[in-house]
Amino acid sequence: MENNLKIVFATGNAHKVHEVNEIAKGSGIEFILPDEGFDPIEDGETFIQNSYIKAKDAAILSNNLSLADDSGLCVEALDGAPGIYSARYDSTPQKRIDKLLTNLAPFGNRKAKFVCAMTLVDNKGEIIHQVVGECKGAIAEKQSGTNGFGYDPVFIPEGYDITIAQMPENLKNKISHRGKALRMMIEFIKNNIM
Repeated sequence: MENNLKIVFATGNAHKVHEVNEIAKGSGIEFILPDEGFDPIEDGETFIQNSYIKAKDAAILSNNLSLADDSGLCVEALDGAPGIYSARYDSTPQKRIDKLLTNLAPFGNRKAKFVCAMTLVDNKGEIIHQVVGECKGAIAEKQSGTNGFGYDPVFIPEGYDITIAQMPENLKNKISHRGKALRMMIEFIKNNIM
């Protein structure tokens, strides 16, 4: 493990770092948490802008290559909401799910997609590469499953009849928006940086 290229993954969420390291297994890349004091102000208007804000903050703080993702759920009938406000849609994960299901109740169209934008920056915060991954699907009538986090218990990916929260981790990582974006990014890093 010692010879791995270490890249700061700009998040305070250790679960997310574990998830990206699972996806990156065998790539020669290891993602680590940013230094103490990482607390960027996410005031971008798009996922890609917010991912850059976080990556830049972590890179300058840790003086290291840094990768950030910004992701969220975009629901067609709600004009793309909660979108970039997915994590701030309400005060707790359960309240966010309840609010989503309530707001969606009057609509027949339950189409939705998870979007994940990633930005890789150098230790000075200059952009090296950006990618966007998507996972299309629909919002379930009610929540089910206990794996995953966020809106996973109410999101049914296209081609499946179970929610992401009912899937084993390896399947989720294969089809998820974050998995898709991260694999594109890892490919870029292997071909251009390592």
